[in-house]
Amino acid sequence: MKASCVWVFALVLTTAVAAGAAASDTTDTVHRTRTKEAHVTHSHLARAHRAVAQSATSGAMTVHHSTARATATHRYSARAAVHASTRTASSRAGVAHPAVRRVALRHHRYYERFSASSYIEGPIGVGDVIGGEDPVVRQAAMDALGDMNGTAVVIDPSNGRILAMVNQKLALSPGAEPCSTIKLSVALAALSEGIVTRDTMVQLPGFRMNMTQAIAHSNNLYFEELGRELGFERVRHYATEFGLGELAGYDIPGEQLGAYPDQPIPVSEGGVGRMCSFGQGVSLTPLQLGALVAAIANGGTLYYLQHPTTPEEVANFRPRIKRKLDIAPYIPDVEDGMAGAVEYGTARSLRVNFHELPVFGKTGTCSNDGTRLGWFASFSDSPEGSLVTVFLLEGGRPVFGPHAAELTGVFYRDLWDHDYFQAKNQEAVESSSDSSGALQPLKANQ
Repeated sequence: MKASCVWVFALVLTTAVAAGAAASDTTDTVHRTRTKEAHVTHSHLARAHRAVAQSATSGAMTVHHSTARATATHRYSARAAVHASTRTASSRAGVAHPAVRRVALRHHRYYERFSASSYIEGPIGVGDVIGGEDPVVRQAAMDALGDMNGTAVVIDPSNGRILAMVNQKLALSPGAEPCSTIKLSVALAALSEGIVTRDTMVQLPGFRMNMTQAIAHSNNLYFEELGRELGFERVRHYATEFGLGELAGYDIPGEQLGAYPDQPIPVSEGGVGRMCSFGQGVSLTPLQLGALVAAIANGGTLYYLQHPTTPEEVANFRPRIKRKLDIAPYIPDVEDGMAGAVEYGTARSLRVNFHELPVFGKTGTCSNDGTRLGWFASFSDSPEGSLVTVFLLEGGRPVFGPHAAELTGVFYRDLWDHDYFQAKNQEAVESSSDSSGALQPLKANQ
């Protein structure tokens, strides 16, 4: 009986550790049953689970490889405990210990099958309207995408001008599930409603974490809990306020509308919690996501995005404000998590190629109907001006959010190597000098 109890305990503990590893932003299919509630009973099993999870998430929150090693260690320790317990019971009874029969556990792995191609044939961006784009930015975006099936949109957050939009057919499409990029909207909503602060430790099954850690590691359980606390009506209110469900551009031919539902998805599919962790049921366009990240980058101004198509339109460009968002006090709280994503979290692959400037970003990975999506939205911080980028990849196994982040690093590296930021700074200085020179005669004539 004692051996059986230890064996059951070992199986439960192993399952708990594996579940904890699945809590972060990993590839996930759209249809999935609701995860269990965030609060657990404080039994000895819960305490053991918590100790394991806290160990796995301490410090820099070491991810999947460490968890896998911990799981293997617990499996080995549990088996050893069973054998030791059996031997002890037999020796006390004065019975010779027989050979222990080893029972092999079978592990069933689920492999998704993808029908979509991750690569394109021929040159990328054929048919794009590029007369008003920045040629240096566009070339860097094209080089970064290479032959990947995807789109890259680059925006000036200070005025809403689209500097480059590669593969415009996909960029202007009705959109796709936002995956974990939806967490930015949910984080701002929860902060605005006072549900949490950046430092609030939220109790989750077996561990606790704050918003900085949750954004950096894209923890699904954390944002499911925020979603349940907010409720669907408040989640939807803020999402639409941030521009989801409406056109992001101003008079951009071919732009189609992403959608935000009027009702939550069924509880059997995860309900509002699922919508807040993976964006299930939501259709987000690259332009909508770019406009939101631009508002985070510029302090809260939601611009209409504009895509000049000729040099004349560039010369006559005037920003158009859609509305001011009351998010300025909460932007530093979200920025901390976005910085953590790039430095040590799900987007750290960006740093493989680029280290020169601070970059703040959020990844997203999910799949549906044989197609995997990989998102990465970011903004850079530079004295010469910031850029907002949105990379969206579609396809199969080579597609995931961290890869989109890696390509964004390639993009920034290309611009840096071509002295793009320094050149923009010089242009700004010259423009300022010209303007001040033009004003002097007017002052003299007064």
